[in-house]
Amino acid sequence: MGKKYIGAIDQGTTSTRFILFDHTSKTIASHQLEHKQFYPKPGWVEHDPLEIWENTKKVISTTLKKTNINAEEIAALGITNQRETTVLWNPKTGIPYYNAIVWQDIRTDAICTELTLEYGEDFFRHKTGLPPATYFSGPKIKWLLENIPDLKKAAQKGELLFGTIDSWLIWNLTGGSQGGKHITDVTNASRTMLMNLETLNWNSEILKIMRIPESILPEIRPSSDSNTFGYTSDSGPFAGKIPVCGCLGDQQAALFGQNCTRKGEAKNTYGTGCFLLVNTGEEIVHSRHGLLTTVACKIGKEPAKYALEGSVAMAGSLVQWFRDNFGLITESVEIEILASGVKDNGGLYFVPAFSGLFAPHWNSNARGLMIGLTHYINKKHIARAILEATAFQTREVFDAMQKDSGLQLKKLKVDGGMTANDLLMQFQSDILNVEVIRPIITETTSLGAAYAAGLAVGFWKNIDALAINWRAGKTWMPSMKEETRQAEYSKWQKAVMRSKDWL
Repeated sequence: MGKKYIGAIDQGTTSTRFILFDHTSKTIASHQLEHKQFYPKPGWVEHDPLEIWENTKKVISTTLKKTNINAEEIAALGITNQRETTVLWNPKTGIPYYNAIVWQDIRTDAICTELTLEYGEDFFRHKTGLPPATYFSGPKIKWLLENIPDLKKAAQKGELLFGTIDSWLIWNLTGGSQGGKHITDVTNASRTMLMNLETLNWNSEILKIMRIPESILPEIRPSSDSNTFGYTSDSGPFAGKIPVCGCLGDQQAALFGQNCTRKGEAKNTYGTGCFLLVNTGEEIVHSRHGLLTTVACKIGKEPAKYALEGSVAMAGSLVQWFRDNFGLITESVEIEILASGVKDNGGLYFVPAFSGLFAPHWNSNARGLMIGLTHYINKKHIARAILEATAFQTREVFDAMQKDSGLQLKKLKVDGGMTANDLLMQFQSDILNVEVIRPIITETTSLGAAYAAGLAVGFWKNIDALAINWRAGKTWMPSMKEETRQAEYSKWQKAVMRSKDWL
């Protein structure tokens, strides 16, 4: 029986999905399940790793039942995942010692402050590309080791493993307590604050500072590995052995799925927040403008590719906030209709610094504001200002990327739910003054993981073969006059300054 499909597990912050792709990158079938969010204390966010694993098995089996496709027809399996989310488990029993601490969780704030005060941000940035921040896995591991009883003893006895969600799933898929493989890829490892960007190995100096034993960490492998990470066990959701050989953190997977494989190519994913990444090739670019340096991918024995990343905290979540708190729309998609009722924002600007400002400002004491109110303003102007806030925030990150990289970015590939909003995409093109392109195949995160797995087993011959599958679905070209663009952006920047240091 021929190998007709590649499977991709997309394990996200709110749900888990399994998708089957064919040679043309077409989606054949998929299934998705949400998992519970736990908020035990203000600022704490947790997931149940066992629920995530159970849901992973369910979405795989359900997808296969929908199509009557069996394991013999699947050439390989790729995984993409919510990054930084941290799991510690017992390799003998397969039981986690604690819930997964999610990337959004801020309980490690004191740890990060202490690290910054003692060593300075640049010490960590130079080695890992990342500053001490609650975002990353390393401080989460440190917190768990210091606060959960007997974890240090478990580590000494060889009864403790750490993993981001990719490692947790790979371990379970390849046998779990019966010989599961303890592996991660370079993109996920680069988000721990523990990996050296140049050597792509765990950094012993930082491990010593954080008092994290290297023995609990997974082996770091390429994102696409012809040696495979392992094979699915017969006890798992597949009735057969499928090579698991592709793995990318979700935003790097979207970059790869968007075919941004060459230096200077950029993508922006519009979801709950926005994640803008630009491929900087084999060059490690240390940011001077509030961005993160990360690994974009490593394909087999080829040199690693790097990226600059900037995150916008509120994008789709801002629309949801408008929907739920004001009742002016009942579905998020209705905001475009409301905002289209006016020709411009009427002089109104909305800065969504609900939890401070992220890249490139990093001002935790900022708070949200709406400024420019007059008698002329109505609900349509507010809707438009909310949409424009996402585009303005993206412009700030986009400009910082160009300054850091020295690259002139001439187009931006986009994906995510908000790209269905034509008004937003046109304004994004206008305020950036570049071409904005949405592909025909919008499942770019899952597709990136599938590509990584498919390349490893020869399902796709090379990266050039992937480029053939990528096709533009819709393009937006800038039409705003330069003086208008600069005036609008200047007013936005003025509004941002007013929001800073409110607390």
